[in-house]
Amino acid sequence: MSLYAQRGVSAQKEEVHAAIQHLDQGLYPNAFCKLYADFVGGDNNYINIMHADGAGTKSILAYIYWKETGDVSVWKGIAQDAIAMNLDDLLCVGIYDQILFSSTIDRNKLIINGEVISQVINATQSFFETLKEFGVHIAFLGGETADVGDVVRTIAVNGTMTARWPKSKLITNDQIAPGQVIVGFSSYGKANYETEYNSGLGSNGLTSARHDVLSKEYATKYPETFEPSLANEVVYIGKNKVTDTIDIPGFGSIQVGKLLLSPTRTYAPLVKAILSQHFDAVKGMIHCSGGGQTKCMKYLPGPMRIVKDNFLAVPPIFQLIQENSGANAREMYQVFNMGHRLEIFTNEADAPALINIAASLGIEAQVIGRVEAADTKELVLKGSFGTETFSY
Repeated sequence: MSLYAQRGVSAQKEEVHAAIQHLDQGLYPNAFCKLYADFVGGDNNYINIMHADGAGTKSILAYIYWKETGDVSVWKGIAQDAIAMNLDDLLCVGIYDQILFSSTIDRNKLIINGEVISQVINATQSFFETLKEFGVHIAFLGGETADVGDVVRTIAVNGTMTARWPKSKLITNDQIAPGQVIVGFSSYGKANYETEYNSGLGSNGLTSARHDVLSKEYATKYPETFEPSLANEVVYIGKNKVTDTIDIPGFGSIQVGKLLLSPTRTYAPLVKAILSQHFDAVKGMIHCSGGGQTKCMKYLPGPMRIVKDNFLAVPPIFQLIQENSGANAREMYQVFNMGHRLEIFTNEADAPALINIAASLGIEAQVIGRVEAADTKELVLKGSFGTETFSY
């Protein structure tokens, strides 16, 4: 059993998918998000969407960093995480504007004070102001902040996004087909709209990242940060403290805690530009969140083989996690994005235009794979680690 599973989490969310397999899949079953008829406006040419996501256990990392350093501003990134994990899912169905957002914050008031709540709420509005500069308009409608110390040990930061969008501007993944290429867009580096280096970790796999990288001393100092029934050998098994530093080429020394807490990059400015200029070139879009580089397989419209054999360089944060945990490549690529968190399926001739738009925003991108004809759904990952094959 993988370390991830031993910690009570699942990259593939098998039990969740089993629970919902008989539910209505919406108008477009292959789309990245569930899309429904326009109940709000009653127009058959539009869809409605309501989508929920959050920062996950990344908030526990923020808690440890805050307690260790006193830097309350770290909570601003958690607000961005909750937004980006929602927004970038919506991007993958073509929605990038006129969105409503409602936050849901559950906290243990005895541990999480009002200053933390203020940081999260105010950072939410600030992030929306930044996105507005790129033509992405999101209205912050407030939400629910609940003191539920009997339910959560520290804090959970989540949100819900709602939109109404024309069917003619949707990306449903129904056009993904053999012969196409896959463009991967880096999750790390420093985009033009980011203020500091982004490690690329995002908000998935943080349970593993936290326990694999951080020292056992945090288990003693902060027992509220993990499930008490977990076996000792899977709790904080790493060698690092959050204040240790790692040299990042071109960016200098950065604290391990900061690398783990890099706010999730949103691709909203990029996707808005791509869909505004090259909508017809986009045949499918995947947010490599839970499930990492295997995520795309859930959204294919039929039997085909996905081959990814030209990955972007693996950023230092994932190397650090793997060195600490000893996890093999198969598990790493199933849990983490490993360097690109957005991929677009397109025709080979259209790929350069998408890559150029990314470059104009300071985002590295390249063709990382292709779609081949096959009798079944199959995924092949190739790299310096060898070859890993997944059948579906």
